[in-house]
Amino acid sequence: LGPRIIHSIIPMKGKGSSDWSYAWVPIVGPIVGATLAALLYLALNFKY
Repeated sequence: LGPRIIHSIIPMKGKGSSDWSYAWVPIVGPIVGATLAALLYLALNFKY
């Protein structure tokens, strides 16, 4: 996300688009992955 923000702020001649349609993936992906991993851990750790 950081490089995408800087790319949109810094004025450069002939730069392409920042492709904001894909920017949510690096943010939402780890959150969903961590949630699924925690649920899997709780499901498999039925010790208590």
